[in-house]
Amino acid sequence: MLVNAQGTNASKDYFTVENYYKVKWGFADEFIDLWKTNHYPLLKKAIEKGDVISVIASKPRYHSGEDTRWDFRVTLVFKNAAAAFDPNLTTPYVAQLYPDQEAHKKAEQHRFELLLAHWDIEVAEELLK
Repeated sequence: MLVNAQGTNASKDYFTVENYYKVKWGFADEFIDLWKTNHYPLLKKAIEKGDVISVIASKPRYHSGEDTRWDFRVTLVFKNAAAAFDPNLTTPYVAQLYPDQEAHKKAEQHRFELLLAHWDIEVAEELLK
């Protein structure tokens, strides 16, 4: 939980989503590189604007069974639920960051071709007393 200088809960409106990606065997590194190149810069712009509070990327150290396997997880903390569900959150930054729209579109298409599955989980804090 984030607490501001006055000691009040600064994160009461924050909205957290975990994005999980399961990639075709042998392509996880390529997928992650494409994500870092084509999507993360957009999220950094949303952080600058204040719509996204934080982005944390993780990958497992070891493998698991195929039914529980995931290759990449991104935890996004949004300023609120409205920002989390804004379909145009990063749209204004695409042309600014990627002037060659056709190349960007092709790279993003390839990134999604590498996926076997993708799921998003909305996460709520559980206060412990």
